[in-house]
Amino acid sequence: MPHPEKPFFTAGPDFEPGDRWRAPYACRTATSRGRLIAEPASPTRNPFQRDRDRIIHSTAFRRLKHKTQVFVSHEGDHFRTRLTHSIEVAQIARALARALGLDEDLAEALALAHDLGHTPFGHTGEDALAECMAPFGGFDHNAQTLRIVTRLERRYAGFDGLNLTWETLEGLVKHNGPLLFPDGTPTERYATTGIPAAIVEYQAKQDLWLDSYASAEAQAAALADDIAYNAHDIDDGLRAGLFGHAELKAVPFLAGLLDEIESLHPGLETSRTTNELVRRVITRFVEGVIVESQARLEKLAPADADAIRRAGGPVVAFPAAIEAADREIKAFLYPNMYRHARIAPIRRDAAQVVRELFGRFNADPALMPADWAAGCEGLDAHRRARRIADYIAGMTDWYALDEHRRLFDATPSLR
Repeated sequence: MPHPEKPFFTAGPDFEPGDRWRAPYACRTATSRGRLIAEPASPTRNPFQRDRDRIIHSTAFRRLKHKTQVFVSHEGDHFRTRLTHSIEVAQIARALARALGLDEDLAEALALAHDLGHTPFGHTGEDALAECMAPFGGFDHNAQTLRIVTRLERRYAGFDGLNLTWETLEGLVKHNGPLLFPDGTPTERYATTGIPAAIVEYQAKQDLWLDSYASAEAQAAALADDIAYNAHDIDDGLRAGLFGHAELKAVPFLAGLLDEIESLHPGLETSRTTNELVRRVITRFVEGVIVESQARLEKLAPADADAIRRAGGPVVAFPAAIEAADREIKAFLYPNMYRHARIAPIRRDAAQVVRELFGRFNADPALMPADWAAGCEGLDAHRRARRIADYIAGMTDWYALDEHRRLFDATPSLR
């Protein structure tokens, strides 16, 4: 066995252990900006692989198993959860990273971690918690992800959080692009609310370059998120009977794919048609991103990863036709799935659960478990509310309903 502090490999600027060629603009562990708290190197894993593994072994990651995408878990075993979504995003992110010569491990780590900060009950839960937190600095799931990986996870003897590399933290914070314009003013997303406090607080410890674009790996993970959403929401919506293949033909991009399937496989059974449609959506989107991104990278000719950050715009992107298809699919899914009449009562009841839990805990923090309640002693209203939001945001759907049953006489069934 080798000495525990002596790596099995020798990493260099043009080589990563156990891996393939990387483009000059790929992030490299040899030139990583490192971790906030220095640690000895792993003898078997490079820093980005270590980040990925810490994310997978985190409590927050395991909880994604019982956090909703759109459908609550008791509606069926085959609908996506935050966990299965994250795994699908990771697969697509790795495919994009490989095709573009990027660091696959970093792209995978970002994909697996991007939803850690989501509340129970999907975006409905986040909207309700943001409403409750409006007087106390608001709630943002990207900021909550940063809070989890830098503070709330408590697994290691030497630090709180996961002590991830700078490149992973940067990619998580900039999942939706830069947070600041070059002049230091917030971008459109944060123009009204301002930069979330969790990000501002961490920025004081370690500068994450909030006014630049993220690495190409982070951009690939963000697009993989969009691709996975579109594909699996079509699949789940069809499975739930919210719409059928005929309705999907209102979207020209999907109509073309369905016609292609019918031409190649006349009379194919419905379930197989759905599977063929979903795999084609993913394939066309992925192939489109690769072609468009290769063209942008060739034009930019970035010498290193920082040249990607300074590019002034995304370099991993949809081509115009796929971007149009993305808009069309989302425009269809919004009324036909996310705001479907069958989903509306569930959304209303889920929001009620979150609002009532927050109100009850804010009135009496002692009703939370002892380790959470104890931390509320002596906190001002803003910090107390933030601690309550941390507790609620970490809940699975099931646990949120159990807590509501414990505290209230009647709890919605969410059916």
